[in-house]
Amino acid sequence: MNEAFKALSDPTRRKILDLLKERDMTAGEIADHFNISKPSISQHLKLLKHAGLIHDEKQGQFIIYSLNITVFQELISWAFSFTDKKGDQ
Repeated sequence: MNEAFKALSDPTRRKILDLLKERDMTAGEIADHFNISKPSISQHLKLLKHAGLIHDEKQGQFIIYSLNITVFQELISWAFSFTDKKGDQ
């Protein structure tokens, strides 16, 4: 979970996740939304993948990136666990 929070701390990576929320995309499609180099986008994608926040799947000559909803569900469950404890006091 620490890797996920580290990945979420960067605004570029959060924007990538927002884009992937709308639809699955290639690295090139993602890069089109930014004014930074493609190698920088690749590094951000690598960190998001390492954190488990996205999946990649090779389709022909392209790699398609998509959200890993399971990790987001775990993060939400963890965050909501604090509201449950508040009611117990």
